[in-house]
Amino acid sequence: MPFRDADFSRRALLTAGVAAAAAPVAAPAMAAGSGDFPKGFLWGAATAGHQVEGNNVNSDTWLLEQLKPSPFMEPSGDACDHYHRYEADIALLAKLGLNTYRFSLEWARIEPAKGQFSAAELEHYRRVALTCRKHGVTPLITFNHFVVPRWFAAQGGWENPESPALFARYCAYAVKGVGDLAGGAATFNEPNIGLLLQWILPPFILDQMKQAMVDAAKACGTPLFSSAQFGRQDVMLPNLIEAHKQGYAAIKAGPGDFPVGATLAMLDDHAVGENSRRDEKRAQCYDPWLKAIKETGDFVGVQTYSRALIDAKGQMQPPQGAELTQTGEEFSPQALGQTVRYAHALSGKSIYVTENGVAIEDDTRRVAYIKIALQGLKAAMDDGIPVKGYVHWSLLDNFEWVFGYGPKFGIVAVDRATQARTPKPSAILLGQIARANRI
Repeated sequence: MPFRDADFSRRALLTAGVAAAAAPVAAPAMAAGSGDFPKGFLWGAATAGHQVEGNNVNSDTWLLEQLKPSPFMEPSGDACDHYHRYEADIALLAKLGLNTYRFSLEWARIEPAKGQFSAAELEHYRRVALTCRKHGVTPLITFNHFVVPRWFAAQGGWENPESPALFARYCAYAVKGVGDLAGGAATFNEPNIGLLLQWILPPFILDQMKQAMVDAAKACGTPLFSSAQFGRQDVMLPNLIEAHKQGYAAIKAGPGDFPVGATLAMLDDHAVGENSRRDEKRAQCYDPWLKAIKETGDFVGVQTYSRALIDAKGQMQPPQGAELTQTGEEFSPQALGQTVRYAHALSGKSIYVTENGVAIEDDTRRVAYIKIALQGLKAAMDDGIPVKGYVHWSLLDNFEWVFGYGPKFGIVAVDRATQARTPKPSAILLGQIARANRI
């Protein structure tokens, strides 16, 4: 199957089954929480630099988008032109009633060549953070959201033993521009994503991902090109964990005084039948990072979209008749309440929901999703889980990685021809909840 015919959606890959379709399994009954959230609770929406800024030409991902064949359905191009429109986008977020904006720094812009840092690009991100503060919005800053500089990937990416020190050096430089304005930060966005893909994907797709790395290495004239989602996970994991620890120390050195953690991709995994491999999956995909953050970190960022059913063979297809999203995953807002419980139980840390959302055209279903997800989250908080904020994915309909511009996760629609922004009813709802600080 050629790349362009394969379903490489980043979130579909998280839920793609490699076993036969399961018999219907009912979603569990969930306690519904209601009432006031704590004073100072963060309500926000998120973006990621490569997905919204446009023309991130010095990055590994830009190169992969240009390969022929490419694992990406289409190139990112101008994306949402957020690089130039961030002031209006942040003003819109604040006008809706949200008090938090999660965005990422693009390492490929800040250090486009090894050891060559751009003061102008760092100043750009400082202006983004200043714009947040101007509008009474707390900046939550991700230092690495998947994408790395092309030079970094071309020297082996996270498979390179030098990678932790290189990441820490970048963090030390970047925090000097934004640290005094940050309300919180993550070293990494979903550094466990490659582990999840290795667990879920069938061999032929894994082979195609490896081929993309070979093709990219040829394009760069280097022996090894490695990107976060595509590289050798067994080699990458210890380097990523060490990079988190060194990056954490560099960011905490300041300037600024704010919590620093990492965000994890987490599904609400359900054991099905005898000899379910659910616990094996958790031990491989979540637990190493929850342990790492417990040792070095102030919070866990939970990023949950759906649930997964795990039997003796592995991850199963969604049940027959289940409502599916644009990315083929089960419509399951109840999942959030469960993953925050698991993340806290293993880490002992405070929780920020740094991503939660649904890919769907019918915004009335997004409205329903938000309400149910927040009820489950509030029930978990009522049971003592220390959750500090809820950040929806995403602010804008944007570039969804290998799946291109098809899936619609935004609470704000973007006209790709004009770049016009149009808030959806879900944006109004989330803003109302945020202003009232209650569900």
